[in-house]
Amino acid sequence: MTANAKIAGLYFVTDSKLSKQGILQDVQQVIAAGCGIVQYREKEKETGEMVAEAKQIAVLCKEKKVLFLINDRIDIALAVDADGVHLGQQDMPCAIARKLLGNKKIIGLTVHSVEEAAQAQNQGVGYVSVSPIFQTTTKPDAGKPVGIELIKEIKSAVKVPVVAIGGINEQNLRQVLEAGADAVAIISAIVCAGNAAEAARRIIKKISEFE
Repeated sequence: MTANAKIAGLYFVTDSKLSKQGILQDVQQVIAAGCGIVQYREKEKETGEMVAEAKQIAVLCKEKKVLFLINDRIDIALAVDADGVHLGQQDMPCAIARKLLGNKKIIGLTVHSVEEAAQAQNQGVGYVSVSPIFQTTTKPDAGKPVGIELIKEIKSAVKVPVVAIGGINEQNLRQVLEAGADAVAIISAIVCAGNAAEAARRIIKKISEFE
C-alpha cells in the first residue's frame, strides 16, 4: 500500500470499549464482509499492548490487501509498518508526521471547516475526515454535529478524498453519500450490532448500490 491507495467505501474504526466480541474479531468480520479500510483507535491501553494488538490487525489487513491506519500514534504505526496514520487537529503537525513516516505513508486529518480542509490539502494529506456529521457517543470530545452540508462544501473546495464520520448508520448513510463523501467511517453501527459481519455487509451493499 502507498500514499496513493484509494480512500473509498466503508472505513471501519475499532473501539475496544464498545466491542462485544473483541476488536480482532470485529476486524476479521468487517474484512470478510468486504471493508477496504481499517483504523486502529485505542485510547486506554498501554503502548506494549497496543503494539501487540496492532501487529495482529496489520497481518489480517495485509493478507486481504486492506488499508490499515493507526489513530494518532505515529510510534505504533512505525512499529507495525501500518499504511499510515489518522491525526486530529490537536495531534502532531502533519509536516512533522510526514518527516517521521516518509513519503509513502498515508496521513489523514480530521477537519471541522472548509478552511481546515484547505489547509490540510496544502499540507499534503491523503484525505480529510469531516467530523462529527451527526451526534455521536463514541467520542465524547467530538463537538457539535457539523451536518451534511459541510461535506458538500468541503467536497467542492478540495481534491483529496473526503471521509465522513460521526453518528453514521444504515438509516442516514444515504444522506452522507448524496452529500459527496468518498468514504464513510463507522463504529457503533457495526460493533454494537448483533452481528458485525452482517452489519458491515449491509452497509457495503448500500454504498455499492448508491455508486
